[in-house]
Amino acid sequence: MIRCYRRALYQRRFRVSGEIVARINLSPAFKLCSRPTTSSSTTLSKPTSMYPSIKPYESGFFPGANSDKHQLYYEVSGNKEGDPVIFLHGGPGGGTDPEDRQFFNPEKYKIVLFDQRGAGKSTPSAELENNTTWDLVKDIEVLRQKLGVTKWHVFGGSWAHPDRVKSLVLRGILTLRKSELRFFYQDGTSHLFPEQWEEYLAPIPEAERHDMMKAYHSRLNSSDANVSLAAAKAWAKWEMATSRLIVSADAVAQAEKDDFTNTSARIENHYFVNEGFMRDGQLLEKQEIDKIRHIPTIVVQGRYDVICTATTAWELKRAWPEITLHIIPDAGHSSHEPGIEKKLVEAADIMASKGL
Repeated sequence: MIRCYRRALYQRRFRVSGEIVARINLSPAFKLCSRPTTSSSTTLSKPTSMYPSIKPYESGFFPGANSDKHQLYYEVSGNKEGDPVIFLHGGPGGGTDPEDRQFFNPEKYKIVLFDQRGAGKSTPSAELENNTTWDLVKDIEVLRQKLGVTKWHVFGGSWAHPDRVKSLVLRGILTLRKSELRFFYQDGTSHLFPEQWEEYLAPIPEAERHDMMKAYHSRLNSSDANVSLAAAKAWAKWEMATSRLIVSADAVAQAEKDDFTNTSARIENHYFVNEGFMRDGQLLEKQEIDKIRHIPTIVVQGRYDVICTATTAWELKRAWPEITLHIIPDAGHSSHEPGIEKKLVEAADIMASKGL
């Protein structure tokens, strides 16, 4: 399973599994704010390679698999008779964004977006009960059957049965190994962004800093709403400040949005402290890769992605040489880095042209 949105900024990690093909986050998706103003922080304008904005022609909610509590938001846009594609957002917990529709040619694709459990418009917001990788896989199957889709393309990452997947387009590979999580949340990216790292450390007493994910977990789930929100903002700032090759002030500002940061931080941390609800290294094991080896797959990876490093994408390529791997030389993690965005749109066009 592969993972990974957020929408350009927060869409995170993609994971790869065998029994299921996994998310961006793209998927397996998900890899913030006030920080000292430095010359490295800027707001950049850029041309877009995405398709024009469109509106959904269908939207609503469906009940999560085996759950009376979770109600999941979904929407459908593009061509009603087009080739179905499901967009799997990052985080986990990032939620979808209207711009996510624009990766796809609306004349060729029937575009399906949905917010995973507790994320985006899905309710209850930030709910962690019955919120695991395997629950999300089952939810995708519920949605596929609801929409009457036999097989579809998966963009971002796939949480779906391999025999229901036509193709995969993945970005920012993360397989949820301890070493990958440690690099970003404990010792690795901290050496490249020391000033932002100090802000991430600040809410945590020194005695607890040997395990930052665990320390944040206790605060993100505090009964004190002020403690929980402060932790969520610090968690989100760290990610948003490191998501691009050149720090984006607009991205960093996302961490000041209370609802977004609380939801995305709590769910993301929940998955990571539980190691994705799978064994370490499972997604790169031969028996897992063999289950999805037949699926046409394009992977897009930023060379300077410090959230989901290129090492994992390369290890995936070695384990699964049939994939096409594009390493973008001037990009970090965000799906809206110009080079990554352009290559993702091209990849979706290629899959649509194959007539799978």
